[in-house]
Order: sequence, then C-alpha cells, then structure tokens
Amino acid sequence: MDLPVTSAIVGAFLALTVFAGWRGSRPADLAKGVRMIPWRTVMVFAAAGTLLMTVHLVNLLGFHTGR
Repeated sequence: MDLPVTSAIVGAFLALTVFAGWRGSRPADLAKGVRMIPWRTVMVFAAAGTLLMTVHLVNLLGFHTGR
C-alpha cells in the first residue's frame, strides 16, 4: 500500500476507535434492551488495527522498525 491509502486507513481505524470508546463508555439503557454490538471489543480490535497500520506508515516514511 502506498502512503495516502495507509494514512486513510489509519485515520479510519482511529475514528472507529474513538467512536467505539465513546459508545462503550455510555451507560446501558436496559429499557431499550441489551447492546447488540460489543463496543469495547470493537474498540480493542480497532486500536490494534491502528497500531499495526501506524507501524506500516512509519515504515513507509523510511524508518526501520524491525531487526
């Protein structure tokens, strides 16, 4: 992947992480029923995707992150 695509994916994962963190921190409304989406799990996986894509972005910028 090239730099613009990777940057867009990092931004999308970051936005999803923030949104899922906001939704997961809201108190449950039991009158409406249970939550059908596990927002905290979505937040953790989106944060992991953000981390992986950020490492890829840093590698594209010319830094060496491996051995």
